[in-house]
Amino acid sequence: MTLHCLIVDEEPLALDLLERYVNKTPSLVLAGRCNSAFQALEMLDKTEIEIIFLDIQMPGLSGLEFSRGLQKGSKVIFTTAFEQFAQEGFKVEALNYLLKPVSYPEFLNTVNKAKRWFELIEKAIVPEIRTSIFVKTDYKLVQIELNSIQYIEGLKDYVKVCQESVEKQIITLMSLKSLEENLRDRMFIRVHHSFIVNLEKIRTIERNRIIFGNNYIPISENFKEKFQRFINERFF
Repeated sequence: MTLHCLIVDEEPLALDLLERYVNKTPSLVLAGRCNSAFQALEMLDKTEIEIIFLDIQMPGLSGLEFSRGLQKGSKVIFTTAFEQFAQEGFKVEALNYLLKPVSYPEFLNTVNKAKRWFELIEKAIVPEIRTSIFVKTDYKLVQIELNSIQYIEGLKDYVKVCQESVEKQIITLMSLKSLEENLRDRMFIRVHHSFIVNLEKIRTIERNRIIFGNNYIPISENFKEKFQRFINERFF
């Protein structure tokens, strides 16, 4: 199992050290590094991250405050110079904490524990069979069949659900990220900061774009690798 990780620390030397550790650890892929929790929030909105190596003491938004607002899917390993913060870290369900200065053996041991945790969770999950979802639009709840959806477009605080053979598209007050969480184990994939597509509805791909009739969905660099893996599995 390979885990995508993010390093968040205000100290450049700490960022450099952890980046070196990540690069020499086969089970980790570095998705990015940030010097503030605010940068990390932007990164998480664009990229799927399993592990966040997170400093606790940061200006503006501390690591503890940041971790309390995390969505499911991303887990925290705190990095701190103060042992007294460990108890607070476990209150927000952190996987572990590393005391600075971090040695590579300690780092590797923690990563291996995290890997085993994700492997156990993966085996324990029994996929829920769901064929439709309810969304709120125009002051009413509307049921949408998942196999009717071509793509979903994020519009700031709203999303537009574009269905096959349906002229009027549904717009609902919801974030694209929260909808992505609900569709994670189904045949949907995020291909751009603003778009999720139904993999079963793709018929034509041209110049890093997915074509649905007269609509062109861009495939951005941040999501290209994951999408390409899907294509490679089906390419003859």
